[in-house]
Amino acid sequence: MLRRLCSPVVLSAMIACILTLLMTLYTEAALSASIRGISIWWEVLFPSLFTFFVLSEVLLGFGVVHFFGTLLDPLMRPVFRIPGIGGFVLTMGLVAGYPVGARLTAQLREQGLVNRSEGERLVAFTTSSDPIFLIGAVSVGFFHNVAVAPLLAAAHYGSVMLVGVAMRFHDRHAPTTPPPEGQQTDTGRLRASLTAMHQARLADGRELGTLLRDAIQSALRLMLVVGGLVVFFSVMMEVLTQAGILPRFADAIEALMRLLGLPSALADAIVSGLFEVTLGSREAGLAGGGLIHQLAIAAWILSWGGLSVHAQIASLIGSTGMRYGPFLIARLLHSILAVLLVYLLWGWLGPV
Repeated sequence: MLRRLCSPVVLSAMIACILTLLMTLYTEAALSASIRGISIWWEVLFPSLFTFFVLSEVLLGFGVVHFFGTLLDPLMRPVFRIPGIGGFVLTMGLVAGYPVGARLTAQLREQGLVNRSEGERLVAFTTSSDPIFLIGAVSVGFFHNVAVAPLLAAAHYGSVMLVGVAMRFHDRHAPTTPPPEGQQTDTGRLRASLTAMHQARLADGRELGTLLRDAIQSALRLMLVVGGLVVFFSVMMEVLTQAGILPRFADAIEALMRLLGLPSALADAIVSGLFEVTLGSREAGLAGGGLIHQLAIAAWILSWGGLSVHAQIASLIGSTGMRYGPFLIARLLHSILAVLLVYLLWGWLGPV
């Protein structure tokens, strides 16, 4: 009986019932949080992600992804145990931020270009913040100091690469996707890359107009999912705050930080960042306790991603057979490494 009560389905149903009850008790606060979540989605996420989603679909249809996959195979395979096609996903993930890497990986998985283990490795280290958000929103907008951007970027993206190397040991006995043929020399590799691109374009077969229409429709569907999750977590955080649950959690975090000799003023940032990146980063910029500690918490939040991003990734990979567990482990590792790098690099890259 106890095992049945503790099953994921029963626990999820109980949480949903509790949240529904809280929403009825704090209707006005829930409505305000919904509006705030929609504002974040419409003003920040939609403009920054929609174009990348459309372009990624178009590039996949044109075979550009297959071109880079064949070209980068000699680099990606020995370092990360991922086919070269992962190099394109890594680049797009770093430029566009979460959840573009997971979106592309899911597409590659559906087309059979990566197996389950390779897809899990790829999602694990292509989920990161985009430079525009890290520099513009966090460094300038929240910390009001562009000089902190080099340290945050080095800690965040440096730990991404370390996670990628570490994840090569994930499912070490799993089979690998065979490498492309005919690339023993640089000339042969380029020829094979162009051939792969041409064959992929022929296999797709859609005209430019059809391809663009399908890309826009696919991007809009994904943006609705992203927006819905942002609104959901915004409301959830607000009603939990109104009910006094999150403040008590913050008090526990404060006590733990005092025990560790760390500034307790950052507890609110940790709690907010656990759920949502933007809110957590803003709290880190507003909190006191010393700039180095504020940047360490900001790096942790950016690398952890927030449960909102986790839900987005889970929704993208859920139908591909890829598991959420490796992604969760990678996010924990990424966040810890980012914090360590902030303290290690402070003497070289810290603002003067």
